[in-house]
Amino acid sequence: MIFSCCSSYWCVAMLFITLSLVLLISMETKSSIWSDLHLPTEHIPFFFNNNPDIKQLCKEDKSCPYRKIADVKKCWGYESGCPQSERMKSPICDGDGRGWVKDKAAQIQKFWTDADFGYVQFFQKQSRKFCSSKEKDGAVLECSGFLRHCRAKNIFLNFKNADIVNSRNRYREDLFKEGDVGGYCDVYMNALKAEDGHKSPLQSWFAELGGYTSLSRDPFKNDDCDIKIDKPTYLIKLDAGVNMFHHFCDFVNLYATLHLNNTFSTDINIVMWDTSAMYYGDFFHDTWKAFTDNPIIHLKDYDGKKVCFKDAVFSLLARMRFGLYYNMPLIPGCHGSSLMKAFSDHVLHRMKIKQKGPHKDKIRITLLDRKSAYRNIMNQNELVSAMKMVGHYDVQVVIYDRNLPFPKQMEISHNSDIFIGMHGAGLTHVLFQPDWAVLFELHNCDDKNCYYDLARLRGVKYMTWEKEDKVQPEDEGHHPTLGAHAKFTNYEFNVEEFMRLINIAADHVTYHPQFQHARRNKYQNVKTEL
Repeated sequence: MIFSCCSSYWCVAMLFITLSLVLLISMETKSSIWSDLHLPTEHIPFFFNNNPDIKQLCKEDKSCPYRKIADVKKCWGYESGCPQSERMKSPICDGDGRGWVKDKAAQIQKFWTDADFGYVQFFQKQSRKFCSSKEKDGAVLECSGFLRHCRAKNIFLNFKNADIVNSRNRYREDLFKEGDVGGYCDVYMNALKAEDGHKSPLQSWFAELGGYTSLSRDPFKNDDCDIKIDKPTYLIKLDAGVNMFHHFCDFVNLYATLHLNNTFSTDINIVMWDTSAMYYGDFFHDTWKAFTDNPIIHLKDYDGKKVCFKDAVFSLLARMRFGLYYNMPLIPGCHGSSLMKAFSDHVLHRMKIKQKGPHKDKIRITLLDRKSAYRNIMNQNELVSAMKMVGHYDVQVVIYDRNLPFPKQMEISHNSDIFIGMHGAGLTHVLFQPDWAVLFELHNCDDKNCYYDLARLRGVKYMTWEKEDKVQPEDEGHHPTLGAHAKFTNYEFNVEEFMRLINIAADHVTYHPQFQHARRNKYQNVKTEL
């Protein structure tokens, strides 16, 4: 006997199960949207502002954890019509501009444009197309001035003759010959060739994309690709991976690039554009987890192949002229970049680094022990003992080397109210100190602006040694080729003067409004729970 589905109990049951599964899958899909955002809660309103469709989906989805803040009006500042009142924060320019600009308004604008989200807006406004597609959803090349940032759709890259596996030059500019790079589109060749003004390995992509040509046929449709990559792919040329100051220029500019492309998905490829087969020592490789869930791809993996990228982004680079932050002449008298604050929040959130403080009645002080040939503190034990004599100072000495995982280093730095160290790349940890913190560069070794500017960008207080008659270098310093040099010796510091400065730093932390607010919230909540 044959039953219709309508009269069959079994069919009705199956229909119910099917509908339930569809509903469950729909709910899980929506739920995954919110978990996949993986952004600090404070950043969600900014994201919604630039993605109104996702905002609306959240408002309609009862499972969305951000419904209560979906209508909060926030914008980064690079968006059209973004009022200053809705930005994360505005730069503070309470110091002298030293003649850089004519007035205070110009000083604020200069800092905003060079060092804040105005930096993103600058590249955003410069962006222009250098080829027009010959068909719907065809090839596109769009770049900022001097090809410092580019976005390419359906781009063809021919590595057949690159011979990367036999190269020892990380920054080759002869990788491609004519016809090796291009797309099925009409190229504005004269305009493209005119963008060669910043041609240099870590300053632009002109060496790679300046020869972009119009292909006679679509490589995606004619089996011209050995490898086809559909996943969005970010390509980046890297600075020194063994030096935190230099390598974090890479990460900061990659973060700015995410903003330029309005996407923070971690389901992306990242290709390390290293034109050599040499090992790239990356002491800070854990930081890539803040940007992608996928393994980092080395360019040599494509050697000898024709590769087609559906969606490729050529990232802003670490040593661009007037770039952020290595070659940046930072205007005096200003501090507090919301871009650098957002970068810090983003990385800390995705690497799951938590703020455990403030302590109820102590100031957390961390002293970085270099354990290197130069710039050591000869009377370090004396200084540490003096700090430990103060009851409300919680003092620790740390060595940041390869024996201490980088996420643990970040956790320590993020939970340091005062971070002390000699001039050196380890002071780049200022990027992850709390907002109320102090960076105390014990001696800048005649490099006055490096970490002073980085602390200003991050928006935390900077201090350094003030009285040269109360510090004693071991000798004049011996640079291998330059002779006497302040960075190539060790130093002994007057204990009383050191403690005077430490007490000033501790007062800054204690009376900082955000420190007081965080301490009050933490311990009032504890009292309420008890």
